[in-house]
Amino acid sequence: MTHLFAIVLALGPDPLQLLGSFGGAATVALFALIFAETGLLVGFFLPGDSLLFTAGLLASQSKPGQPHLNLAVVLAGCTAAAVIGDQVGFTIGRTAGPRLLQRPDSRVFKQEYVDRTEGFFDRHGPKTVMLARFVPVVRTFAPVLAGVGKMHRRTFIIFNVLGACLWVIGISLIGYLLAGVIGSSIDAYVLPIIAAIVVLSLIPPLLEWRRTKNR
Repeated sequence: MTHLFAIVLALGPDPLQLLGSFGGAATVALFALIFAETGLLVGFFLPGDSLLFTAGLLASQSKPGQPHLNLAVVLAGCTAAAVIGDQVGFTIGRTAGPRLLQRPDSRVFKQEYVDRTEGFFDRHGPKTVMLARFVPVVRTFAPVLAGVGKMHRRTFIIFNVLGACLWVIGISLIGYLLAGVIGSSIDAYVLPIIAAIVVLSLIPPLLEWRRTKNR
């Protein structure tokens, strides 16, 4: 997993290049990255939305030099990875959450990440587990805080599965269907589209920051 993080940091935010760097193991790497972002606190920086969208694009075509992913495998595997990841995060919160979340700021961990997620829980309650899937950083810390708050495990599982299905299937299918519309011009559009996804994914955290600042 450490080797995987090193590759992500080296290649930067380009998920097409990132998945392509794994060649035939791209599918397994995709599952590992989705799990890491949702299940490990150190994975909050991973580009989950862009990875799912790119996986949908790659599943729609077969081009030399790019991995071809099977859409059904992507949907099933990434959904399972996201569900298992949140369950791991929930368990971490139950067992060691308070100690982990009270640690001082470091280069990778910021207390503001926890505060932002707590704000979501204050407004949305258990639904935060599902809604957080679509908010970078918050989706990493939401299951941990759910565990710290002693959310009923059955309630957590329900919202966990619903959120994982909506997030993985929705974003992957958008990439898959959009690739069919773009056709052979996909290489010219993929980076601008991914950039747009990154910008859109930053809107919820910015709105949350603005609400917090106003309060």
